[in-house]
Amino acid sequence: MPVEIGFLVFPKVQQLDLTGPYEVFASLKGAEIRFVWKSLDPVVSSTGLLLAPNTSFAACPPLDVFCIPGGVGINALLEDTETLAFVRRQAASARYVTSICTGAFVLGAAGLLRGRKATTHWNARDLLRFFGAIPSEGRIVRDGNLITAAGVTAGIDFALALVAELAGQSEAETIQLSLEYAPAPPLSSRYTRNRLGACSCRGEGSRRGLAPRTGSDPGAYRAKRAVASHRRGAVLWASRPRGIFPRLRRLVSASEPKETTWSR
Repeated sequence: MPVEIGFLVFPKVQQLDLTGPYEVFASLKGAEIRFVWKSLDPVVSSTGLLLAPNTSFAACPPLDVFCIPGGVGINALLEDTETLAFVRRQAASARYVTSICTGAFVLGAAGLLRGRKATTHWNARDLLRFFGAIPSEGRIVRDGNLITAAGVTAGIDFALALVAELAGQSEAETIQLSLEYAPAPPLSSRYTRNRLGACSCRGEGSRRGLAPRTGSDPGAYRAKRAVASHRRGAVLWASRPRGIFPRLRRLVSASEPKETTWSR
């Protein structure tokens, strides 16, 4: 029996949020994958990649796995009544309701995160509380049938984990091997716990970045340099005038006095 997997595809979607897990699910035997949007007109990702929806909202059947990627385009979706209604409709019957990166905020705007653990991109995780969610760290966070993945590349991890549940660990491992998925970044800019020591991003809007255990470690100097570089990058990312997070923060800030705004 085929597994119906649907991705919400929309203008200015972050293409790797979408194409990373798509590549994993496309390797799953029996998977029927849909790119769903209001119409079948092509949409352009945030980096200029042309994407072709193959299923409209009106024609979309109930999905087993419903997935919402993130990207700059979610800003418009947060107040898009047609899209939010479709999200609620699919979520009501889906076996798994999922998101990648800032796609979690679309679930939040649809009122689907209240009282539930969720994650998103590290630079916006604190905003989940405005949608009634319980912000949680982790590449993949699960609360019942709700599965949220952290930023961008975490979507691949999420997809592999879900394939393991749907078809068994052996199938997931085979897909992982075929994709040669064995992350070994050439740079040490990761914010999560890594070889530099315990790291975290904390604060209400602030970004403290990495906090390595330097001590008497001979590599302490290199660690400090890496941390300083990470912090500079985080500040630049958070302050981008056209980026998703500044506008998302403004939307949330404007809605803060009206806590019911996001649960129509």
